[in-house]
Amino acid sequence: MIAVEDGSGGLRRQVFFWLATAVLLALFLYVFSGILLPFVAGMVLAYFLDPVADWLQRLGLSRLMATVVILIAFIVVVVLALVILVPVLATQMADFARKLPEYLTRLQSLITSFDPKWLEQRFGVNAAGLRDGLNSLLTSGFSLLTTVFTSIWSSGVALVSVVSLFVVTPVVAFYMLLDWDRMVAEVDGWVPRDHVETVRALARDINTATAGFVRGQGTLCLVLGAMYATGLTLTGLNFAILIGFFAGVISFIPYVGSLTGLVLAIGVAFVQFWPDWTMVVLVACVFFVGQFIEGNILQPRLVGKSVGLHPVWLMFALFAFGALFGFVGLLIAVPASAAIAVLVRFAIARYLESPLYKGHATEPAPPLPADRGGGHRSTRG
Repeated sequence: MIAVEDGSGGLRRQVFFWLATAVLLALFLYVFSGILLPFVAGMVLAYFLDPVADWLQRLGLSRLMATVVILIAFIVVVVLALVILVPVLATQMADFARKLPEYLTRLQSLITSFDPKWLEQRFGVNAAGLRDGLNSLLTSGFSLLTTVFTSIWSSGVALVSVVSLFVVTPVVAFYMLLDWDRMVAEVDGWVPRDHVETVRALARDINTATAGFVRGQGTLCLVLGAMYATGLTLTGLNFAILIGFFAGVISFIPYVGSLTGLVLAIGVAFVQFWPDWTMVVLVACVFFVGQFIEGNILQPRLVGKSVGLHPVWLMFALFAFGALFGFVGLLIAVPASAAIAVLVRFAIARYLESPLYKGHATEPAPPLPADRGGGHRSTRG
């Protein structure tokens, strides 16, 4: 009895310890979320580039030289993007915001110019009510779109104006990337020895899910953004680079990025090309071809099937962590949701193997009491 009590008491202490640790971590993120952005961004960058550093080490470079080479190359790419791509995106975004009321008016007039009398005759739909409903839907949709783009623009301007993001993040990424393996070994040494194999297995599963999404899906988003932007530019669509990269960047939420980009591109194409419907179809084909390439070539090669993050769970995590911790929450939403998903699956597997789930159903049935008459009743009719 004493051993049982000691075991249950130790379990309670462990549960209390980890719950208290999780609460303190959440409180820390909430209190310091305003200054954590460059540090969290540096950690994410180091995690993203760690396989490249390991590959360079296998080629013969030291960890220090591999880290220096990676960060110099990364900084060069970022500077080129800021010099070449960002001004184009900023110009197109400002132009889109300026022309949005005009596009809204023209799109409303295009949609409501048709005569829906046949709907009224066949289905009893009121023509005036249908027209008013379309107008209201378009107005609400474009108002929401304006709010989203304004928020993104404001956030982008705020991020670019924060010098610490470009000064602190590379420094944090450098030291984290340099000491990554040593830090992993150090943390592994803190794990209770009785549970070290279980914790290592969970850590491997979390790393697989997180790496598959952060590295694989991140690369996929960049490729899709470049592909959509190039395809829409070739069609001559206005704001092609802006719409293409926006659709690619938000493709980390499955189906949302391509669907949002398709709706935006089709709306602009109707205003720009109508009545040349072949150009509208060509703009739509850019996204259909992109989805085919993503689903059959890019997704299996870059992400695979080992991520295990359901789209609904991912969207909930993004909204929840974003609401709690702001932009820092968006950066940690994916690894946190991956870790929670792995821990939940582990807890469910343990529950299904425990007596709490099985009860006495798997125990052998007790023998039936002997017949007092000394005979056996036949089970046959």
